[in-house]
Amino acid sequence: MSAESLVEYVAKALVDEPDQVQVKAVDDQDGRVIELHVAETDMGKVIGRNGSVAKAMRTLLKVVAAREGESISLEIV
Repeated sequence: MSAESLVEYVAKALVDEPDQVQVKAVDDQDGRVIELHVAETDMGKVIGRNGSVAKAMRTLLKVVAAREGESISLEIV
C-alpha cells in the first residue's frame, strides 16, 4: 500500500464527508510531502485532540517511509 492511499483510507474512515478528502503528493528537496485536504468541518476529526490523530497518521507514514527507504511527511491543509 502506498503512502498516499494509506493516508486517504484513514482520513476517509475518520471524516463525515469522505467525498471531500483529497490527497496529493509533492516531491521537494527533503523528500515527499503528502498534503491532506478535508472539509473545514472535518478538520478537528483529522487532527484529533491535542493532535493525537495527526501524530498517529505521521507514525504510520514513518513505517511506510522506512519500508520505501525515503523521507515522507504529512501536511494537513
